[in-house]
Amino acid sequence: MAIIGIVAVDRRGAIGKAGGLPWHYKVDLRFFKEQTTDHVCVMGRRTWASLSAPLPNRLNIILSHHLMLEPQASVICLRNALEILSLAPYLVSDIFIIGGASIYRTFFPAIERWIVTEVPLTVEDADTFMPAGYLDGFALTATQELADALVVKFYARMK
Repeated sequence: MAIIGIVAVDRRGAIGKAGGLPWHYKVDLRFFKEQTTDHVCVMGRRTWASLSAPLPNRLNIILSHHLMLEPQASVICLRNALEILSLAPYLVSDIFIIGGASIYRTFFPAIERWIVTEVPLTVEDADTFMPAGYLDGFALTATQELADALVVKFYARMK
């Protein structure tokens, strides 16, 4: 079991615009699905709101102090990061931190690996960015090229 940050960023570190992804690459969505299926996906309230339905074949955990959800399969809402991290010893799957920016920031100390898709764009009017220095203390371990000029880089925390 590992705690993994997974994100797609443009050339300036943008990850969002107007409450959603500022691009649509089927190959990136497929890669995200392959990486996260059968695992836990942790997200904030706004990321949850941007989805049309729970991510299938994953436990969807929403971190929110205020969100009230109707009970539904594969979705839980927890109030703080400690509640989420306390589940880790009981899980046989990885925990993927999937955004947004404040959720990434909250889990920085716990993230052991990063999967970063570099999108070959500079998004005009992007309004959400990865926090500066998010890869500090991490070393590149592998690179994978996807279609559409997307490059995925894998990082591990340096010991």
